Amino acid sequence: MFTTGLRSLWAEPRAADTPERMWLDRVLVGVVMVAALLEGTLREDVTWRPVVTVVTVGLAPVLLWRRTRPLVCVVVGFGAGMALGLASWLGGTSGVGLNTMIYILVLVYSLVRWGSGRQIVIGLLVVAVAAGFSITTDYTGPAELFGGLAVLAAAAAIGAAFRYRAESRRRALDQVRSQERVGLARELHDSVAHHVSAITLQAQAGMTMAAKRPEAALEALAIIVGEASRTLAEMRAMVRVLRDGAPAEYGPQPGVADLMLLARREPDPVVDVELAGDLAGLRPQVDAAVYRMAQEALTNALRHARNASRVEIRVVEGAGRLRLRVTDDGQIDPARPATHGFGLLGMTERVQLLGGTLRAGPTPEGGWAVDAELPMELYL
Repeated sequence: MFTTGLRSLWAEPRAADTPERMWLDRVLVGVVMVAALLEGTLREDVTWRPVVTVVTVGLAPVLLWRRTRPLVCVVVGFGAGMALGLASWLGGTSGVGLNTMIYILVLVYSLVRWGSGRQIVIGLLVVAVAAGFSITTDYTGPAELFGGLAVLAAAAAIGAAFRYRAESRRRALDQVRSQERVGLARELHDSVAHHVSAITLQAQAGMTMAAKRPEAALEALAIIVGEASRTLAEMRAMVRVLRDGAPAEYGPQPGVADLMLLARREPDPVVDVELAGDLAGLRPQVDAAVYRMAQEALTNALRHARNASRVEIRVVEGAGRLRLRVTDDGQIDPARPATHGFGLLGMTERVQLLGGTLRAGPTPEGGWAVDAELPMELYL
């Protein structure tokens, strides 16, 4: 298990969206340099005052690259500390260094927070070697030993915690984007299917009327051109979002009130729309869902109901429920799916998300019916 975890850590990529150098980094470097100069000048018990002051001040700019080059910064920072410790050990002195050099703990944090798994492993090994060397050459007692190791471990743990939190947030955002794209794909299917069905009906009507009324054929062609243009525009916009991850441009969603626009007297089949009850104040998601379900049911009726002369769309509010019923009087197509297909699947998902029920199938009188019920507590 340890080997598996180490391999997983070794293969870990760098943290996503690593920021470049920020103004806070320059402020931090400035504060560290000023603090090192003040400590090196004012503190009385500093050993090798000029050397340790120059080393502490000279290492401070390394903080500017702590995100983009975390492993290099750790090697430079802790390598300089080891070199200073080795020089003091060879010189027979101890306690060489300024308290300000504690800022190198930021490098440990940055290594774990921003580095790749390979950089983290190598960098922590460098830190462990530096800590071991310091213990060997300048041991001052168990209290400081365990305290120093705890501080190093805390810096690494804080970096890991912030990394994990950022990664969890990024994955949550990716999941939301994925769900949005699924919704966009559903909207694309519903909208395009409706437009294509309208194009097909207008083309059939134009062919039928061409010999008797040439002007009617021209009117049908004009409607076809408009429907085709809208279809292409919607497809291009949504496919661009699905393919490139571009931000969607959200506009007002059609709702129950827009169902009246689906009504028509010609060509066959006639589409009647009836809205009954108090349908004002619907939540946007419910309002849009009812419209999309009615649109999809109408599209299925226009596409599959053979010899249909009438399609009825009825939305009724009452008894604590909102009911949508779409029926046609056509002959049932044996190939018409009763429980499958993207259209019925999308309607079922919409209803279930809103806590309602959906039934679709042939009616005893002939034809096809789609019945959906939604609870009234979803309203404002």
